[in-house]
Amino acid sequence: MPALDLHRGEQGSQAAPSVVPLIAAGLLAVLAALCNAGSSVLQRRAARSVSPELGLRLGLIWALIGDPLWRWGIAALIGGFVFQAAALSKGGIALVQPALVIELPFTMIIMSWAFGVFLDKRSWLAIGALSAGLTMFLAAAVPGPGRWSPDTLAWIVAAVVTLATIAVLVAVGALTRGPMRSATLGVAAGIGFAFTATLIKKCTTLLEEDPGALPTSWPLYAMVAAGLGSLFLLQNALHSGTLVVAQPALTISDPIAGILYGAMMFGEPIRTGKWLVFEVAGAGLLVYGVVVLARSPLIEVPSVPPSARK
Repeated sequence: MPALDLHRGEQGSQAAPSVVPLIAAGLLAVLAALCNAGSSVLQRRAARSVSPELGLRLGLIWALIGDPLWRWGIAALIGGFVFQAAALSKGGIALVQPALVIELPFTMIIMSWAFGVFLDKRSWLAIGALSAGLTMFLAAAVPGPGRWSPDTLAWIVAAVVTLATIAVLVAVGALTRGPMRSATLGVAAGIGFAFTATLIKKCTTLLEEDPGALPTSWPLYAMVAAGLGSLFLLQNALHSGTLVVAQPALTISDPIAGILYGAMMFGEPIRTGKWLVFEVAGAGLLVYGVVVLARSPLIEVPSVPPSARK
């Protein structure tokens, strides 16, 4: 695999990526985030009604399948997957995965509509900070299209490192309870979804080059396996604790892992040098917005009491 190179020359030694595909990828990522937000609300309502004894067991999924809310949540998740795949066919992983962070503000807005509760000023400021941070980060980084395709060795190394990292996180989660379990499983799910995105990217490339070869190619089945495994981890993260812990862990780990996968596996460049100041500032605003929103009483509890309605 070629050496990692995140630096793009100030004089533009490489041609700048076309703006139209990047805009299309961004819009499709927003639609994916909207679907994921609806799915998150529905899956959370379903997961919180299941017995705690089913944590980290396949019986959890069996119990959830019987809940209509969970099935609608899965339908929304599939819609998000379709939009994400379309976004990845237009842009790189380092662009699409960070853009999916907008899922959290959508989740807050959907929950406020569902429960008839107005968001307070702090929540709206957090939404503004998150949105501004995401915009600042992407505008400064300008994630470009990949410059190479991973070879077999790169896929093997990435898979081994990813599985080992997730295994350690799951082991820690299995040995703990409460917020620690929810956080570790949330990070594991975020990494899993980011790795799934790399496989989606590979599948969209195969679909464009040779559609007939996709059904017999290993990336398709690896993508399904990675997606299902990540979904299982997500259900357990939601089941183990409140979104105050699970949501930031998932929301922050996914784009960070996505940027690393994009840069190291596909050679997706991001600007460095003086642009790092704006990227760090944007990332800081993004993390602040995520943490503040996740601590909102609206997202902390599975339902809102009648007395809180306005």
